[in-house]
Amino acid sequence: MKNTFLFSFLILFISTCNSIEKNIPEECSTLGTPPFGGTIFIDPDIITPEDPTTFVSLIYNGQGSRTMFDRRVNDWVTLNPYLFTSQYDDGLYIEIQVNPEFGSPLVAEVQALKFAEVIGRLTTQLRKDVETVWIHRGNEPFGGGNNNLLIHTDWSEENYESQGILEETLVHEASHTSLDSYHAEAEDWLNAQSIDCNFISDYARDNPIREDISESYLPYLAIRYRADRISPSLKQTIENTMPNRINYFDNQNFNMYPIE
Repeated sequence: MKNTFLFSFLILFISTCNSIEKNIPEECSTLGTPPFGGTIFIDPDIITPEDPTTFVSLIYNGQGSRTMFDRRVNDWVTLNPYLFTSQYDDGLYIEIQVNPEFGSPLVAEVQALKFAEVIGRLTTQLRKDVETVWIHRGNEPFGGGNNNLLIHTDWSEENYESQGILEETLVHEASHTSLDSYHAEAEDWLNAQSIDCNFISDYARDNPIREDISESYLPYLAIRYRADRISPSLKQTIENTMPNRINYFDNQNFNMYPIE
């Protein structure tokens, strides 16, 4: 059963031929050119370390057997990770599982605390289906889905934190976890996708079912709740590219705490 679980992994500017799901909606004679390669890069200030976090506390629960996905071996592994419960002030809890390769509970706690606080800056809507977080070393991209967020710390430091886009990346991945199953194949979403006649990014265009929600949600959040932090030209580009998707998101009444 584990092999049937799907993860959507954001790979920087890479689209492999066997993963392409291109389709041109019937309403469009041609698709427009996406303005971005991937949307986690559009602005590093959509959510920042200075923004409030809902994170309240972290409790260490010892070690226990857990099955986790590890991108380094591209497979499921059963380990005895350090286990932490992170609590948030909106009543949500997440079990953070830290690979025993970190060597001690104290070192593992540093990682768990770091990411628990960052995840707390995401909205309640994006965290509501996140039950676990897996933290490994390694230079591999993050992942989302299966009620989980997958983190590889070396890749995080070198590719996300160095560019100031750790929070933006986690918005993307948590969208997979908490939005995809409800919206990616919803009739109204697919209609909006068709009427827009374009995708916000190459990544979304090449994977319209798997990636369009996650690629579109961060730009939506930017124009609706962080318009004062992005340039007028960026705002206009987003609005011009995906107006019907924006309208779709507007109609969902998402819980935007603590952003709003």
